[in-house]
Amino acid sequence: MSAARTASLSRATSESRVELELDLDGTGRSRIQTTVPFFDHMLTAFAKHSLTDLTVRAEGDTDIDAHHTVEDVSIVLGQAIREALGDKSGIARYGDALVPLDEALAQAVVDVSGRPYLVHSGEPVGFEHHLIGGHFTGSLVRHSFEAISVHAALTVHVRVLGGRDPHHIAEAEYKAFARAFRQAKALDPLVEGIPSTKGAL
Repeated sequence: MSAARTASLSRATSESRVELELDLDGTGRSRIQTTVPFFDHMLTAFAKHSLTDLTVRAEGDTDIDAHHTVEDVSIVLGQAIREALGDKSGIARYGDALVPLDEALAQAVVDVSGRPYLVHSGEPVGFEHHLIGGHFTGSLVRHSFEAISVHAALTVHVRVLGGRDPHHIAEAEYKAFARAFRQAKALDPLVEGIPSTKGAL
């Protein structure tokens, strides 16, 4: 039986406090409390559609804005993903997903490469300034993906192919990332060892 792909991490700064647990081989169960309701919604969608069990408890200086809390939760999520993946032996490594949400359409491609890189494009002009759910600005979508990609050491491409409603656009992006990550982290019975000609990821 393979080792459990789990992680439990915490991070505390003068701006936020984060406690996070995840299981990459879960069923998508989640308990998310970040004090940023729209971000809770996005992380719940990520857990559900990536089949990752995820518990997050966070609080931060949201009296200033949501930036620090979203950033720090995303950092810890990335770190936990990297830890839980271990040496990445037997994984599929690559994932690709195209996800609609009503009028919005987003594509995400994930490579569990060990090389942090984010390419993010296609959000409509002005999206980054839009306030979603009272706390969450559109610019935080890219910032969240950037923190996750860097700290999980993933190569991630996210493209918005269409959309009008900012809530739909953001949610399609998170769901596309979740579905692509679900494929990439999956254990593939045909893969022997680490899926790289270098022998390490």
